[in-house]
Amino acid sequence: MAYKALYRTYRPNTFLEVAGQRHIVKTLQNALKTNKVAHAYLFTGPRGTGKTSMAKLMAKALNCEKGLGNQCNECPNCLAINDGSHPDVIEIDAASNNGVDEVRDLIDKVKYAPIKGKYKVYIVDEVHMMTSGAFNALLKTLEEPPSHVVFILATTEPHKVLPTIVSRCQRYDFAKVSDRDIKARMVEILETEQIEYEPRAIDAIITLADGGVRDALSLLDQVIAYSGHHVKETDILELFGLAGTGEKINLLKAVANSNAKTVLETLEGFTRQGVDIKRLVADLLDILKDLLIYMRTSGGSLLTTLTSLEADDLLETINYELVPIYLDALLKAQQDFRYVANIRSLFEVVLLKLSHTNVAPVSETPPPRQKIVEQPKPEPKPDPVKQPIPEPVVTSQKQDEPYPEDDIDFAPVNGNGGPSINHVPKVALVEPPVKKDEDRPTIFEAFAPQQEAETKPLVIEGVVDAKLESSGDKITIDDDNIIKVMVSGLKDDKIALLNRWGDLASLSADLTIGRFAALLFDGKPYVLSKQILILEYDLPNLVDKINVSANQAVLQKIVRALLNRNVLVYGMTRNECMRLKKKYLELNQIRKLPDRRNLSIDVKGYTL
Repeated sequence: MAYKALYRTYRPNTFLEVAGQRHIVKTLQNALKTNKVAHAYLFTGPRGTGKTSMAKLMAKALNCEKGLGNQCNECPNCLAINDGSHPDVIEIDAASNNGVDEVRDLIDKVKYAPIKGKYKVYIVDEVHMMTSGAFNALLKTLEEPPSHVVFILATTEPHKVLPTIVSRCQRYDFAKVSDRDIKARMVEILETEQIEYEPRAIDAIITLADGGVRDALSLLDQVIAYSGHHVKETDILELFGLAGTGEKINLLKAVANSNAKTVLETLEGFTRQGVDIKRLVADLLDILKDLLIYMRTSGGSLLTTLTSLEADDLLETINYELVPIYLDALLKAQQDFRYVANIRSLFEVVLLKLSHTNVAPVSETPPPRQKIVEQPKPEPKPDPVKQPIPEPVVTSQKQDEPYPEDDIDFAPVNGNGGPSINHVPKVALVEPPVKKDEDRPTIFEAFAPQQEAETKPLVIEGVVDAKLESSGDKITIDDDNIIKVMVSGLKDDKIALLNRWGDLASLSADLTIGRFAALLFDGKPYVLSKQILILEYDLPNLVDKINVSANQAVLQKIVRALLNRNVLVYGMTRNECMRLKKKYLELNQIRKLPDRRNLSIDVKGYTL
């Protein structure tokens, strides 16, 4: 029997099993109890929030043999609706049946009585895709259908539905499902499937799902296929190119400590891991939002990303006055990303600016906090002496308040020998965090062996008068052959290539091959086999350039300098990569992947 995805296997069978949408469930249940069933409903809301599932539950409640409003899942009507074979429950995909002829055919069949149940239920999915002519043909029937017919229209874009259609329906707006409801549903499924999990792994999937239960279960399905019967946070971070909370906290600490070297090294490490910069910025905003909530409420119950211990740890480094500044800067960076070609460079500039602005707000805030400290501890004499040099920070450090300055972590606890820690030269500020990093190892130590290789400049020989072509004959690889490349992928070689991918930046200024190197650097290695390197791109025009046959010679020479062998360089968009990854996982689940030992890969427009 073919594998059935989790979101289909665990589709709710009763109103009580629906995740979230309590207001809609209660309204429909009350309408059914009082026999006040409308002739037409409009279900709207984001994808994966339960619109189609609710429509099927409504159809089941109308036709259950145990009475109106019941969903016994035992009678022939309920069982037929569950497996999609009930003759009186008609599902129509308006994306492919959106013309006038299809609607007229539907209208002709509406007048016939139900065959098996009490009501004929028409579920029209993606109704906004219907043409204006089709909408107008449906108007009269939708307004006054036969008493045995109920229409349920579902859409993610209600503004595209004609107002005359909306006015004839009872409208129900589905909201994004809360994280708590999604988590409860996922935990229930994992326990049913007898799969072990880490709580933080579930939280990571919920963040990616963004309020959609179907998206959450699809991601969970993918993670289970990747990690087996133990869902771990590290697997999710690796699978979807994410960074761990601890690593993001360390990045914010480096910014707060004005440690530019650590900031840049951290970002370089994230790039090697394949972390998406836009997602990283969103995650940093979530952390800072939690930090702001924790400062205002002093309670951990409202935190969604951080724990109370992590918030306390972060507040020992970041001045509370700087949190709103960091939030504003990152929000502006999110807006600016759409206007720049290289978002990583923009993000680096933003973080470097933030690390520089660390000094100004800190020098302004000690006086008011000094007044607060003076009241409980009567030591007025030392403070006036130290007033010109902002040394009241030492007294606040003695009081162990949650307001440490830039390098307070690295000053002596008793305050001796380091009273001006916030105004030492820049060199002195950079050195202490290095010692701290040694005491607290981070992910970037794993990349230390590659640092020596990175210092060696790339040398590309034999390229004269190279011109990057934007059009011409293109290399193409169909889906079946891409799957073969994925099956024959070499993980260790890909990791080695990722470790050296940053070296391409040094070639971008080269007058001969700079444009080729920049084109490669804009992509991210997706799959590497013995003969083919597939790169992932955000923009389709970059894919078009990388796949022009005339550009292959120079591209292969540059990659050879990194990989020490010739490979075909092929580009795909991010959407194509995600689609083929899903197809690969589906084939793997049903054991239909091609045999790795006997592969013949065909590339149109190129001979391997």
